[in-house]
Amino acid sequence: MSRGNLAIALTIFALGFASGQTRPQPTNPPEPEKAEAPKTPAAVAPDATGLPIDPKSYVIGPEDIILIKVWREPDFTGPKGVRPDGKITLPLIGDLQAGGLTPDRLTAQLKQALSEYVKQPDVTVEVIQVNSKRYTVTGEVNRPNAYPMVVAVHVFDAINIAGGFREFANKKDILVLRGDGKRFHFNYQEYVKGKNVDKNILLENGDTVIVK
Repeated sequence: MSRGNLAIALTIFALGFASGQTRPQPTNPPEPEKAEAPKTPAAVAPDATGLPIDPKSYVIGPEDIILIKVWREPDFTGPKGVRPDGKITLPLIGDLQAGGLTPDRLTAQLKQALSEYVKQPDVTVEVIQVNSKRYTVTGEVNRPNAYPMVVAVHVFDAINIAGGFREFANKKDILVLRGDGKRFHFNYQEYVKGKNVDKNILLENGDTVIVK
């Protein structure tokens, strides 16, 4: 290459460098978003005890928290949150269906599953937090809120659990709304006088008690 051509090439390179015209750098493709891990259930006190439910009739549901106790087996002992799919996970056993079962029925299934790893396992299942079954009391009561349905609750009991009436509450026409569109009326004043006791219905999961 002649000196003249070399000088021209160097001049072009210098002009390109000064104007920021550099070779484009390869870009890495964006990393795929990572799926979030499922959230763990709320913290449970180490001294938590079972609720006063009937282990033969209460049906465990999603988001309930149960306490599994296996005598002399700490690896299998502890609180478990029931996932939305109704299952729990245990070491070695893996996923096990809990939703839709009573504590007694789940105990029997756990004994069968653990018998492959533990000789004559001594298993206890308790429900320590009810999240799958709730009713709501709202309006002119002292503690309007959503309440866990640990045991069967009548309208009369639900109002008392919610702290009773405020000063100007209408005690003669309390409304119960049910998810299927049904509406029930309850006269508190008549009930305490022994009248229309059949109107003191048992609440169902999802019912709303409205005190005007």
